[in-house]
Amino acid sequence: MVNCIWIKQISKDDIPLVGGKAANLGELAGNKFPVPGGFVVTSEAYKLFLDKTGIQKEINEILEKTDINNTDELKSSSEKIQDLILSTDMPPEVKLDIQKYYKNINTGTDITTLPAKAASLINVGRDLLFVAARSSATAEDLPTASFAGQQATYLNIKGQNNVVQAVHQCWASLYTARAIYYRETNNFEHAKVYIAVVVQKMVNSEKSGVIFTINPVTNDENEIIVEAGFGLGDAIVSGAISPNRYVVDKDNWMIEDKSIPGQNWMFTRDINTGRTKKQALSDDKSKKQVLSDGEIVALAKLSKKIEKHYGNPQDVEYAVEDNRLYIVQTRAVTTQKKVEEVKEEVKEEIEGEVVLEGLSASPGVGSGPVKIVHGLEDLNKIEKDDVLVTKMTNPDMVPAM
Repeated sequence: MVNCIWIKQISKDDIPLVGGKAANLGELAGNKFPVPGGFVVTSEAYKLFLDKTGIQKEINEILEKTDINNTDELKSSSEKIQDLILSTDMPPEVKLDIQKYYKNINTGTDITTLPAKAASLINVGRDLLFVAARSSATAEDLPTASFAGQQATYLNIKGQNNVVQAVHQCWASLYTARAIYYRETNNFEHAKVYIAVVVQKMVNSEKSGVIFTINPVTNDENEIIVEAGFGLGDAIVSGAISPNRYVVDKDNWMIEDKSIPGQNWMFTRDINTGRTKKQALSDDKSKKQVLSDGEIVALAKLSKKIEKHYGNPQDVEYAVEDNRLYIVQTRAVTTQKKVEEVKEEVKEEIEGEVVLEGLSASPGVGSGPVKIVHGLEDLNKIEKDDVLVTKMTNPDMVPAM
Protein backbone atom coordinates (compact mmCIF):
# COMPACT_ATOMS: atom_id res chain seq x y z
CA MET A 1 0.00 0.00 0.00
CA VAL A 2 1.50 3.32 -1.15
CA ASN A 3 -0.33 6.39 0.16
CA CYS A 4 2.08 9.02 -1.20
CA ILE A 5 4.84 9.12 -3.82
CA TRP A 6 7.14 11.85 -5.12
CA ILE A 7 6.37 13.22 -8.60
CA LYS A 8 9.94 12.55 -9.71
CA GLN A 9 9.40 8.80 -9.05
CA ILE A 10 6.40 8.58 -11.42
CA SER A 11 6.17 7.80 -15.14
CA LYS A 12 3.37 7.71 -17.71
CA ASP A 13 2.88 4.00 -16.92
CA ASP A 14 1.64 4.76 -13.40
CA ILE A 15 -1.91 5.89 -14.29
CA PRO A 16 -3.63 3.23 -12.11
CA LEU A 17 -1.66 4.47 -9.08
CA VAL A 18 -1.60 8.25 -9.60
CA GLY A 19 -4.11 9.11 -12.34
CA GLY A 20 -3.51 10.59 -15.77
CA LYS A 21 -2.58 14.13 -14.74
CA ALA A 22 0.05 13.04 -12.21
CA ALA A 23 1.45 10.35 -14.52
CA ASN A 24 2.01 12.96 -17.23
CA LEU A 25 3.69 15.34 -14.77
CA GLY A 26 6.01 12.57 -13.58
CA GLU A 27 6.81 11.69 -17.19
CA LEU A 28 7.66 15.32 -17.95
CA ALA A 29 9.76 15.75 -14.80
CA GLY A 30 11.68 12.56 -15.56
CA ASN A 31 12.50 13.92 -19.01
CA LYS A 32 13.83 17.25 -17.71
CA PHE A 33 10.85 19.43 -18.56
CA PRO A 34 10.31 22.29 -16.06
CA VAL A 35 7.72 20.84 -13.66
CA PRO A 36 7.23 22.18 -10.10
CA GLY A 37 8.28 19.63 -7.48
CA GLY A 38 5.87 17.84 -5.22
CA PHE A 39 4.17 14.54 -4.41
CA VAL A 40 0.99 12.62 -5.16
CA VAL A 41 -1.57 11.21 -2.74
CA THR A 42 -2.24 7.99 -4.62
CA SER A 43 -5.43 6.25 -5.71
CA GLU A 44 -4.55 3.54 -3.17
CA ALA A 45 -5.04 6.10 -0.39
CA TYR A 46 -8.48 6.91 -1.80
CA LYS A 47 -9.32 3.18 -2.08
CA LEU A 48 -8.29 2.73 1.56
CA PHE A 49 -10.68 5.54 2.47
CA LEU A 50 -13.52 3.79 0.62
CA ASP A 51 -12.69 0.37 2.07
CA LYS A 52 -12.48 1.56 5.66
CA THR A 53 -15.65 3.63 5.51
CA GLY A 54 -17.82 1.54 3.17
CA ILE A 55 -19.40 4.67 1.63
CA GLN A 56 -19.13 3.51 -1.99
CA LYS A 57 -22.36 1.53 -1.55
CA GLU A 58 -24.23 4.67 -0.49
CA ILE A 59 -22.68 6.63 -3.38
CA ASN A 60 -23.85 3.97 -5.85
CA GLU A 61 -27.38 4.05 -4.45
CA ILE A 62 -27.60 7.82 -4.98
CA LEU A 63 -26.31 7.52 -8.55
CA GLU A 64 -28.72 4.70 -9.44
CA LYS A 65 -31.65 7.00 -8.64
CA THR A 66 -30.27 9.95 -10.64
CA ASP A 67 -31.41 11.06 -14.09
CA ILE A 68 -28.25 12.68 -15.39
CA ASN A 69 -30.19 14.53 -18.10
CA ASN A 70 -32.17 16.40 -15.44
CA THR A 71 -29.84 19.28 -14.51
CA ASP A 72 -31.42 19.96 -11.10
CA GLU A 73 -31.50 16.28 -10.15
CA LEU A 74 -27.88 15.80 -11.24
CA LYS A 75 -26.77 18.82 -9.22
CA SER A 76 -28.65 17.63 -6.11
CA SER A 77 -27.14 14.12 -6.27
CA SER A 78 -23.67 15.57 -6.80
CA GLU A 79 -24.01 17.73 -3.69
CA LYS A 80 -25.26 14.79 -1.59
CA ILE A 81 -22.30 12.61 -2.59
CA GLN A 82 -19.73 15.35 -2.05
CA ASP A 83 -21.21 16.15 1.39
CA LEU A 84 -21.03 12.44 2.25
CA ILE A 85 -17.35 12.20 1.31
CA LEU A 86 -16.40 15.39 3.14
CA SER A 87 -18.27 14.40 6.31
CA THR A 88 -16.51 11.01 6.43
CA ASP A 89 -13.15 10.97 8.24
CA MET A 90 -9.95 10.31 6.31
CA PRO A 91 -7.97 7.29 7.62
CA PRO A 92 -5.35 8.56 10.13
CA GLU A 93 -2.46 6.78 8.37
CA VAL A 94 -3.27 8.61 5.11
CA LYS A 95 -3.48 11.93 6.93
CA LEU A 96 -0.10 11.37 8.60
CA ASP A 97 1.56 10.44 5.29
CA ILE A 98 0.22 13.60 3.61
CA GLN A 99 1.55 15.74 6.46
CA LYS A 100 4.96 14.03 6.36
CA TYR A 101 5.37 14.46 2.60
CA TYR A 102 4.22 18.07 2.75
CA LYS A 103 6.81 18.87 5.44
CA ASN A 104 9.51 17.39 3.21
CA ILE A 105 8.35 18.86 -0.10
CA ASN A 106 11.41 21.12 -0.36
CA THR A 107 13.78 18.16 -0.44
CA GLY A 108 11.66 15.63 -2.31
CA THR A 109 12.67 12.96 0.19
CA ASP A 110 11.65 11.85 3.67
CA ILE A 111 14.25 13.55 5.87
CA THR A 112 13.40 11.19 8.76
CA THR A 113 15.37 8.55 6.85
CA LEU A 114 18.50 10.74 6.85
CA PRO A 115 21.14 10.90 9.62
CA ALA A 116 20.00 13.18 12.45
CA LYS A 117 22.62 15.86 11.71
CA ALA A 118 21.71 16.09 8.01
CA ALA A 119 17.99 16.23 8.82
CA SER A 120 18.48 19.04 11.33
CA LEU A 121 20.49 21.09 8.81
CA ILE A 122 17.73 20.75 6.20
CA ASN A 123 15.11 21.85 8.73
CA VAL A 124 16.95 25.04 9.72
CA GLY A 125 15.08 28.10 8.48
CA ARG A 126 12.73 26.03 6.35
CA ASP A 127 9.30 27.61 5.88
CA LEU A 128 6.17 25.70 4.98
CA LEU A 129 5.46 26.25 1.30
CA PHE A 130 2.37 27.35 -0.54
CA VAL A 131 1.18 24.46 -2.70
CA ALA A 132 -1.49 23.66 -5.27
CA ALA A 133 -3.64 20.55 -4.85
CA ARG A 134 -4.78 19.17 -8.23
CA SER A 135 -7.15 16.24 -8.74
CA SER A 136 -5.88 13.39 -10.91
CA ALA A 137 -8.47 10.72 -11.74
CA THR A 138 -7.46 7.28 -13.02
CA ALA A 139 -9.66 7.80 -16.12
CA GLU A 140 -8.31 11.30 -16.75
CA ASP A 141 -5.96 12.76 -19.39
CA LEU A 142 -5.94 9.54 -21.40
CA PRO A 143 -5.30 9.47 -25.16
CA THR A 144 -9.02 8.75 -25.68
CA ALA A 145 -10.69 10.77 -22.87
CA SER A 146 -9.49 14.02 -21.34
CA PHE A 147 -11.87 14.69 -18.41
CA ALA A 148 -10.51 18.27 -18.62
CA GLY A 149 -11.80 20.44 -15.79
CA GLN A 150 -14.03 17.73 -14.35
CA GLN A 151 -12.44 17.62 -10.88
CA ALA A 152 -11.20 20.36 -8.55
CA THR A 153 -7.94 22.25 -8.11
CA TYR A 154 -7.11 24.30 -5.02
CA LEU A 155 -4.45 27.01 -5.07
CA ASN A 156 -2.32 28.77 -2.43
CA ILE A 157 -2.70 26.10 0.26
CA LYS A 158 -0.33 26.35 3.23
CA GLY A 159 -0.07 24.31 6.44
CA GLN A 160 -0.40 20.58 7.13
CA ASN A 161 -4.07 20.55 8.10
CA ASN A 162 -5.03 22.75 5.16
CA VAL A 163 -3.25 20.43 2.73
CA VAL A 164 -5.07 17.42 4.20
CA GLN A 165 -8.38 19.28 3.83
CA ALA A 166 -7.60 20.20 0.20
CA VAL A 167 -6.89 16.54 -0.61
CA HIS A 168 -10.22 15.57 0.98
CA GLN A 169 -12.00 18.21 -1.13
CA CYS A 170 -10.31 16.89 -4.28
CA TRP A 171 -11.60 13.40 -3.43
CA ALA A 172 -15.12 14.81 -3.15
CA SER A 173 -14.76 16.53 -6.53
CA LEU A 174 -14.68 13.12 -8.22
CA TYR A 175 -18.45 13.52 -8.02
CA THR A 176 -19.02 17.00 -9.38
CA ALA A 177 -22.08 17.14 -11.64
CA ARG A 178 -19.91 17.53 -14.72
CA ALA A 179 -17.69 14.56 -13.76
CA ILE A 180 -20.70 12.29 -13.12
CA TYR A 181 -22.20 13.29 -16.46
CA TYR A 182 -18.94 12.82 -18.37
CA ARG A 183 -18.40 9.31 -16.96
CA GLU A 184 -21.96 8.26 -17.73
CA THR A 185 -21.86 9.50 -21.31
CA ASN A 186 -18.43 7.95 -21.93
CA ASN A 187 -19.33 4.60 -20.33
CA PHE A 188 -16.91 4.75 -17.40
CA GLU A 189 -18.19 2.82 -14.37
CA HIS A 190 -18.24 5.24 -11.41
CA ALA A 191 -17.07 2.72 -8.81
CA LYS A 192 -14.04 1.78 -10.96
CA VAL A 193 -12.74 5.33 -11.39
CA TYR A 194 -10.47 6.38 -8.54
CA ILE A 195 -8.79 9.65 -7.71
CA ALA A 196 -5.28 10.71 -6.75
CA VAL A 197 -4.20 14.23 -5.80
CA VAL A 198 -1.10 16.09 -6.98
CA VAL A 199 0.38 18.38 -4.30
CA GLN A 200 2.89 20.71 -6.00
CA LYS A 201 4.90 23.75 -5.08
CA MET A 202 2.69 26.71 -5.95
CA VAL A 203 3.75 28.84 -8.91
CA ASN A 204 2.57 32.37 -8.06
CA SER A 205 2.35 33.19 -11.74
CA GLU A 206 2.41 36.65 -13.24
CA LYS A 207 1.30 35.08 -16.53
CA SER A 208 -0.26 31.72 -17.34
CA GLY A 209 -2.28 29.91 -19.93
CA VAL A 210 -2.83 26.99 -22.25
CA ILE A 211 -1.06 25.76 -25.39
CA PHE A 212 -2.57 23.49 -28.05
CA THR A 213 -0.04 21.84 -30.36
CA ILE A 214 -2.77 21.56 -32.97
CA ASN A 215 -5.32 24.24 -33.84
CA PRO A 216 -8.39 22.93 -31.94
CA VAL A 217 -10.84 24.90 -34.10
CA THR A 218 -9.54 23.95 -37.57
CA ASN A 219 -7.59 20.83 -36.53
CA ASP A 220 -4.62 22.22 -38.48
CA GLU A 221 -1.58 20.23 -37.31
CA ASN A 222 0.80 22.93 -38.60
CA GLU A 223 -0.39 25.56 -36.12
CA ILE A 224 0.22 25.95 -32.39
CA ILE A 225 -2.28 27.99 -30.38
CA VAL A 226 -0.96 29.82 -27.30
CA GLU A 227 -3.51 31.35 -24.92
CA ALA A 228 -2.39 33.68 -22.14
CA GLY A 229 -3.70 35.76 -19.28
CA PHE A 230 -2.25 37.75 -16.41
CA GLY A 231 -2.11 36.10 -12.98
CA LEU A 232 -3.03 32.56 -11.96
CA GLY A 233 -4.26 30.19 -14.64
CA ASP A 234 -7.54 29.40 -12.92
CA ALA A 235 -9.09 32.49 -14.55
CA ILE A 236 -8.54 30.99 -18.02
CA VAL A 237 -9.27 27.34 -17.20
CA SER A 238 -12.55 28.24 -15.46
CA GLY A 239 -13.64 30.42 -18.38
CA ALA A 240 -13.76 33.56 -16.25
CA ILE A 241 -11.73 35.66 -18.72
CA SER A 242 -11.18 35.75 -22.48
CA PRO A 243 -7.44 35.17 -22.93
CA ASN A 244 -4.95 36.55 -25.43
CA ARG A 245 -4.76 34.09 -28.32
CA TYR A 246 -1.70 33.71 -30.54
CA VAL A 247 -1.39 31.48 -33.62
CA VAL A 248 2.15 30.21 -34.33
CA ASP A 249 3.39 28.35 -37.41
CA LYS A 250 4.88 25.08 -36.17
CA ASP A 251 7.59 24.99 -38.84
CA ASN A 252 8.99 28.52 -39.13
CA TRP A 253 7.86 29.89 -35.70
CA MET A 254 6.19 32.92 -37.25
CA ILE A 255 3.35 34.41 -35.20
CA GLU A 256 0.54 34.37 -37.76
CA ASP A 257 -2.22 36.00 -35.74
CA LYS A 258 -2.92 37.69 -32.41
CA SER A 259 -6.16 38.33 -30.55
CA ILE A 260 -5.89 40.65 -27.53
CA PRO A 261 -9.40 41.17 -26.09
CA GLY A 262 -8.21 42.87 -22.90
CA GLN A 263 -8.27 41.70 -19.29
CA ASN A 264 -9.66 43.85 -16.48
CA TRP A 265 -8.66 41.69 -13.49
CA MET A 266 -6.57 38.69 -12.49
CA PHE A 267 -6.29 36.08 -9.74
CA THR A 268 -3.23 36.47 -7.54
CA ARG A 269 -2.02 35.66 -4.02
CA ASP A 270 -2.91 38.18 -1.32
CA ILE A 271 0.36 39.06 0.45
CA ASN A 272 -1.48 39.59 3.75
CA THR A 273 -3.71 36.51 3.93
CA GLY A 274 -1.93 34.16 1.50
CA ARG A 275 -5.25 33.41 -0.14
CA THR A 276 -6.16 33.73 -3.79
CA LYS A 277 -7.80 37.07 -4.52
CA LYS A 278 -9.26 38.91 -7.49
CA GLN A 279 -7.21 42.01 -8.32
CA ALA A 280 -8.16 44.80 -10.74
CA LEU A 281 -5.65 45.68 -13.46
CA SER A 282 -4.71 49.20 -14.49
CA ASP A 283 -6.09 50.54 -17.76
CA ASP A 284 -2.65 50.27 -19.38
CA LYS A 285 -2.04 46.69 -18.26
CA SER A 286 -5.57 45.52 -19.10
CA LYS A 287 -5.02 46.38 -22.78
CA LYS A 288 -1.45 45.06 -22.93
CA GLN A 289 -0.32 41.97 -24.81
CA VAL A 290 0.25 39.40 -22.05
CA LEU A 291 3.23 37.51 -23.50
CA SER A 292 6.13 39.04 -25.39
CA ASP A 293 6.74 37.67 -28.88
CA GLY A 294 9.85 35.93 -27.54
CA GLU A 295 7.83 34.21 -24.81
CA ILE A 296 5.19 33.10 -27.33
CA VAL A 297 7.78 31.44 -29.56
CA ALA A 298 9.62 29.88 -26.58
CA LEU A 299 6.37 28.34 -25.34
CA ALA A 300 5.49 27.10 -28.82
CA LYS A 301 8.91 25.42 -29.19
CA LEU A 302 8.67 23.80 -25.76
CA SER A 303 5.18 22.48 -26.49
CA LYS A 304 6.39 20.99 -29.77
CA LYS A 305 9.05 19.09 -27.81
CA ILE A 306 6.34 17.77 -25.47
CA GLU A 307 4.25 16.72 -28.47
CA LYS A 308 7.26 14.93 -29.96
CA HIS A 309 7.88 13.10 -26.69
CA TYR A 310 4.30 11.79 -26.54
CA GLY A 311 3.86 11.27 -30.27
CA ASN A 312 0.47 13.02 -30.46
CA PRO A 313 -0.98 16.55 -30.15
CA GLN A 314 -1.01 17.96 -26.62
CA ASP A 315 -3.03 20.40 -24.55
CA VAL A 316 -0.46 21.99 -22.21
CA GLU A 317 -0.93 24.30 -19.21
CA TYR A 318 1.92 26.61 -18.20
CA ALA A 319 2.78 29.31 -15.67
CA VAL A 320 5.43 32.05 -15.63
CA GLU A 321 6.90 33.42 -12.38
CA ASP A 322 9.97 35.71 -12.19
CA ASN A 323 10.64 35.02 -15.90
CA ARG A 324 10.82 31.27 -15.21
CA LEU A 325 8.53 28.97 -17.18
CA TYR A 326 6.82 25.96 -15.59
CA ILE A 327 4.66 23.24 -17.10
CA VAL A 328 1.84 22.33 -14.72
CA GLN A 329 -0.10 19.91 -16.90
CA THR A 330 -0.23 18.18 -20.27
CA ARG A 331 -2.85 15.92 -21.81
CA ALA A 332 -3.59 14.47 -25.22
CA VAL A 333 -5.93 16.40 -27.51
CA THR A 334 -8.83 13.98 -27.93
CA THR A 335 -10.93 15.88 -30.49
CA GLN A 336 -8.50 15.67 -33.39
CA LYS A 337 -9.66 15.13 -36.95
CA LYS A 338 -7.78 15.59 -40.15
CA VAL A 339 -8.33 19.02 -41.71
CA GLU A 340 -9.47 17.37 -44.91
CA GLU A 341 -12.21 15.47 -43.07
CA VAL A 342 -13.46 18.67 -41.47
CA LYS A 343 -13.50 20.49 -44.80
CA GLU A 344 -15.42 17.59 -46.34
CA GLU A 345 -18.06 17.86 -43.61
CA VAL A 346 -18.54 21.61 -44.05
CA LYS A 347 -19.78 21.90 -47.63
CA GLU A 348 -22.69 24.26 -47.30
CA GLU A 349 -22.10 27.97 -47.93
CA ILE A 350 -24.42 30.14 -45.87
CA GLU A 351 -25.11 33.75 -46.77
CA GLY A 352 -26.49 36.35 -44.40
CA GLU A 353 -25.64 39.11 -41.97
CA VAL A 354 -23.10 38.20 -39.27
CA VAL A 355 -24.68 39.10 -35.92
CA LEU A 356 -22.06 37.58 -33.61
CA GLU A 357 -18.50 36.32 -33.93
CA GLY A 358 -16.49 34.04 -31.66
CA LEU A 359 -14.83 30.65 -31.36
CA SER A 360 -16.96 27.57 -31.98
CA ALA A 361 -16.73 24.52 -29.73
CA SER A 362 -15.83 22.36 -32.75
CA PRO A 363 -15.63 22.68 -36.54
CA GLY A 364 -18.85 22.39 -38.52
CA VAL A 365 -22.20 24.03 -39.19
CA GLY A 366 -25.27 23.76 -37.02
CA SER A 367 -28.62 25.45 -36.58
CA GLY A 368 -31.31 25.73 -33.95
CA PRO A 369 -32.93 28.07 -31.43
CA VAL A 370 -30.34 30.33 -29.80
CA LYS A 371 -30.20 30.34 -25.99
CA ILE A 372 -27.96 32.98 -24.40
CA VAL A 373 -26.35 31.84 -21.15
CA HIS A 374 -25.14 34.65 -18.88
CA GLY A 375 -24.34 32.34 -15.95
CA LEU A 376 -24.85 28.85 -14.56
CA GLU A 377 -28.33 29.83 -13.37
CA ASP A 378 -29.41 29.96 -17.05
CA LEU A 379 -28.47 26.35 -17.86
CA ASN A 380 -31.93 24.97 -17.16
CA LYS A 381 -33.32 26.71 -20.24
CA ILE A 382 -31.05 24.70 -22.59
CA GLU A 383 -32.95 21.98 -24.45
CA LYS A 384 -32.06 19.42 -27.11
CA ASP A 385 -30.98 20.98 -30.46
CA ASP A 386 -30.51 24.47 -28.96
CA VAL A 387 -27.48 26.58 -29.84
CA LEU A 388 -25.79 27.66 -26.60
CA VAL A 389 -24.22 31.12 -26.80
CA THR A 390 -22.12 32.44 -23.92
CA LYS A 391 -19.28 34.89 -23.42
CA MET A 392 -16.90 32.14 -22.19
CA THR A 393 -17.48 28.44 -21.63
CA ASN A 394 -17.14 26.89 -18.20
CA PRO A 395 -16.63 23.18 -17.31
CA ASP A 396 -19.86 23.32 -15.29
CA MET A 397 -21.72 23.82 -18.58
CA VAL A 398 -20.81 20.32 -19.80
CA PRO A 399 -24.03 18.58 -18.60
CA ALA A 400 -26.18 21.19 -20.38
CA MET A 401 -24.12 20.81 -23.55
